[in-house]
Amino acid sequence: MMNFGGMMNYNFQDWFFMPGFMAFGIIIGALFLAFWVWMIIDCTKKNFKNNNDKVVWILVILFAKIVGALVYFFVVKNRK
Repeated sequence: MMNFGGMMNYNFQDWFFMPGFMAFGIIIGALFLAFWVWMIIDCTKKNFKNNNDKVVWILVILFAKIVGALVYFFVVKNRK
């Protein structure tokens, strides 16, 4: 059997922490998804001066995913 630079040398400690990292990733992903959906819903309910602004923001959130939702949150939602 060939050893490709130690890639086949896994021990128990390498696999022991893997479920924790996977659970952390799933939780973070679910939070990002919830935030993204929240921003889409907020954008659809918000009254803009122009309907084109609403369409543009929805497209930004849909196509830019979490970055678009963050931009919307800081630019539009937090505007006082």
